[in-house]
Amino acid sequence: MPDITSQLNSAIINAFMNLWYLIPLFFVIAFFKSRYFKGKMGEAFVNSAINRKLDKTQYHLIKDATLPTPDGTTQVDHIIVSKFGIFVIETKNMKGWIFGGKNQKTWTQSIYKNKNKFQNPLHQNYKHIKTLENLLDLSNDKFHSIVVFIGDSTFKTKMPENVLSGGYTDYIKSKDTILFTDNEVEKVIEQIESDRYERGYKTNREHVKHLKQSHSKVRKEPSF
Repeated sequence: MPDITSQLNSAIINAFMNLWYLIPLFFVIAFFKSRYFKGKMGEAFVNSAINRKLDKTQYHLIKDATLPTPDGTTQVDHIIVSKFGIFVIETKNMKGWIFGGKNQKTWTQSIYKNKNKFQNPLHQNYKHIKTLENLLDLSNDKFHSIVVFIGDSTFKTKMPENVLSGGYTDYIKSKDTILFTDNEVEKVIEQIESDRYERGYKTNREHVKHLKQSHSKVRKEPSF
């Protein structure tokens, strides 16, 4: 009588030998579907629009800046420095219906019957701006907070004027009150570039580690 276990093992080995080339493909597909890749694609899309539609002599783009905070780091998708103020942009690459309000702690993404909660991006950007305020020793009125949604998403609740799915460069141009001199603009740029962490894998890894620790701390805090 044939050994069923041996036959089964042999079949598994043969299947693996015939399909081994699919393993790298699996990892490639997983990467392209990852939140990290979608986030970077969204940031690249916004960077491209800024470079094409805003005058580079008037608006200086600083992208993907990791900055020190008292409790670790914060990562800002896009900072635009101009004489009209400092524009701080948080990018979301999402699809589905988006529900949220200015003062809500979490917003909701709905795709058919699946609902996912995510942090209010305006609150995320608030932390970014507070970090820059402290870093540059500037008041809040020198900053403009903007949230940009990229992807096949639709707002299903009324959003604040600075939460946009398009037209964000026009929104930036609409802010035409001069807040800085040319010299002050240069000093702001120099300060941010001087204090930001060097871009690269190590910086991203340390920032992700900090985020995981922060989220773990929040989950462990008792609720009353």
